[in-house]
Amino acid sequence: MPRLEAIGFDADDTLWHHERYFEQTTARYAELMAPYADSKALIDHLHATEKRNVKRYGFGVKGFMLSMVETAIEITSGNLPANVIKDVLAAGGDMLVHPVEPFPGVEATLSALTADYTLILITRGDLFDQERKLEASGLSKYFDAIEIVSDKTPPVYRRIFSRHGEGASRAMMIGNSMRADVVPAIEAGAWGVHVPSDHVWALDLHDDPADTSRFRRFGKLPEILPLIAEIG
Repeated sequence: MPRLEAIGFDADDTLWHHERYFEQTTARYAELMAPYADSKALIDHLHATEKRNVKRYGFGVKGFMLSMVETAIEITSGNLPANVIKDVLAAGGDMLVHPVEPFPGVEATLSALTADYTLILITRGDLFDQERKLEASGLSKYFDAIEIVSDKTPPVYRRIFSRHGEGASRAMMIGNSMRADVVPAIEAGAWGVHVPSDHVWALDLHDDPADTSRFRRFGKLPEILPLIAEIG
């Protein structure tokens, strides 16, 4: 088995809290829209709009804000006061300044690995927002490379692990999203480690990979260290 050389880490909901702010904003959105739309119908419409728009706007807060506004206009047939749209945008804007709280054990885990492995942060989302969160987290010093990508696919992982290491066969990707972090990394030839989070975006749900030889799941990030020591 090739020795492990590079380790990729997802950011949002793997290193720090993130999705819970989307859920809080969605709840606020439903409150603002309550006089104009049924809550369930509104949220179902929003999820469908997000799924459609992710190919247009990409991942992140700004695309979510646009999807909220688009949904509000569509579900009310355009009969929505401008002040409500303003309030929706304000609720979304608050997400761009939320505090960044790394999970317990994250910094100690990165510190234990940084001397022996090439550590790569691989994340989707808005460039400015992701850079802000990384800086606010205090974790940037542990990473040898930062990759903010439009999506996470097998070719993207192959390119990143070849650029910053010796290819996917000697790499591992760790994250909370089966669809984005684990399955495509394994398809690229890397190890895929799933660390589930309490909050998961509906579009990131996915079955376990068909090939489980390079798949592992742990409850907390520090629990990966014995596996890495065994492989590396």
